[in-house]
Amino acid sequence: MNSDISPAEKIKDSALVRILKLLGKIGVTIICFWYISKKIDFSQALSALSKASWQYLLVALIFFILSKVLSAFRLNINFQNIGLRLPPLINLRLYWLGMFYNLFLPGAISGDAYKIIRLKRRYNSDYRKVSAAVLLDRFSGVMALAVILGAYGYLVLDKKIFQIAILSAGMISLLVFYLLVRYFLKDFLPGFLTTFVWGLGVQCCQVICVYFILLSLPISWHQHEWIFIFLAAAVISVLPLSLGGGLGTREVVFAEGARFFHLDPQVGVVISLLFYLVTVAGSVWGVYYSFHDPLKENEVTSKMKSHG
Repeated sequence: MNSDISPAEKIKDSALVRILKLLGKIGVTIICFWYISKKIDFSQALSALSKASWQYLLVALIFFILSKVLSAFRLNINFQNIGLRLPPLINLRLYWLGMFYNLFLPGAISGDAYKIIRLKRRYNSDYRKVSAAVLLDRFSGVMALAVILGAYGYLVLDKKIFQIAILSAGMISLLVFYLLVRYFLKDFLPGFLTTFVWGLGVQCCQVICVYFILLSLPISWHQHEWIFIFLAAAVISVLPLSLGGGLGTREVVFAEGARFFHLDPQVGVVISLLFYLVTVAGSVWGVYYSFHDPLKENEVTSKMKSHG
């Protein structure tokens, strides 16, 4: 009987599940890189990686950070819909710490779970509503991603049936998401359109980020195809299959996507690794808030809250 399980046993089982998930992610990441190693010459790929222009990569980093700032504001709209009014600066600090946890501590509590637990403890907020807000934020981003993916698919896919299929899938997904919010998560309906528009802004910033990564390499052709592959890889990266927010799985999608468009898979892996490095550079700053409470209100945030 479940009622006979002691709290200590529940904690032990939870820890075991986390360990198994971590081992699974490590296994998937290793398998992905083993697979890629059979398809490309890593020495040549790393050589190309080392020759990338850091000036363009710096601009790519700026747009990546901007995308995360917009994403944090989008999440705060969902929080406001359930009556949780966080000052923008506090919300941004909590969001950045979540990014750090997601990327660097895959075996520990996830960044999303950390946000939910901290907000529950600090503001005594409804656990289910906060969880729904965080989950819907993810879905909103994926829906925006699907729309942009459909647009690029129309540009780069030759066969009409592929163009129609990918555009239809994006539109149907958006409609299903809207109906889900309207009939089952009505608290979030007032912010549906706003969060979707913010989501488009987030994804557009990341697309610009990748354009500058392309500019950092000696690539002057097939940029739309590379962006399409990046967007497809981003969809796969949403699934928690590997370490570091899609490390390994994203590289496989880039390599195979390059083959689909008759491009160089080594270039695809280099683009993917550069985006990962940009992600690391943009997320590592969250470590500061693992030692400093991100929810602590100082004089500035108190004034922001009082004027909210």
